[in-house]
Amino acid sequence: MWLVAALLFALSSGAISLDKLNMCMDAKHHKVEPGPEGQLYRQCAPWKENACCTANTSEEAHDDHSYLYNFNWNHCGTMSSQCKRHFVQDTCFYECSPHLGPWIQKVDQSWRKERILDVPLCKEDCELWWNDCKNDLTCKTNWHTGWNWATGANECPSDSQCKKWTEFFPTPKDMCEKIWSNSYLHTDLDKTSGRCMQMWFTGPNPNKKVAEYYLQNAQQRHSFAPITLFLLAVSTFFVIMV
Repeated sequence: MWLVAALLFALSSGAISLDKLNMCMDAKHHKVEPGPEGQLYRQCAPWKENACCTANTSEEAHDDHSYLYNFNWNHCGTMSSQCKRHFVQDTCFYECSPHLGPWIQKVDQSWRKERILDVPLCKEDCELWWNDCKNDLTCKTNWHTGWNWATGANECPSDSQCKKWTEFFPTPKDMCEKIWSNSYLHTDLDKTSGRCMQMWFTGPNPNKKVAEYYLQNAQQRHSFAPITLFLLAVSTFFVIMV
């Protein structure tokens, strides 16, 4: 009987819930469960068939004075429109994506209980984002922490200076990985690889298949150790019996 129990333990330990393929993180503005949102606004519209954001959230994502996080994009002068559109798209991706399950982590923060970590971004999206912002100005490398919030919106810390983008982010990798505390992972993968997440897309969401790929890989890794333990237990049992 104990052999049967060991086998069941091995199999159950290696299983990963398919719920992670279609879920919303536990954060400030996310819905509890993903679903259709036919009225998603402008750059958030690609997620309308299945979204973790509401129509109101999608509209606020485009507003310079949005209530979402009171974040001031213009902390070092007016951000260029070509740069800002990537931050709008980044907000839509973060708020609306239902396929970020493989990279969701628990956190203990006042404004959210979960975050994303090391989401593999497609090379084109990361490099275009950096290229469109490289002539803008900023005063910080990590935009998650360290701001002066005395006015209710983020302002540069008193000991910082506004400098050209490339002084804080010399490469696309520096920007994509550092700006939101490693939420994203810079990759050399292109959109045809099926192994990286796309911020910019039209038509059916391509990121579901990507998430499925990483979930399957994680399942294989988690399955290997319990099954190895089970086989070791079986071999030990027969040695003892002999």
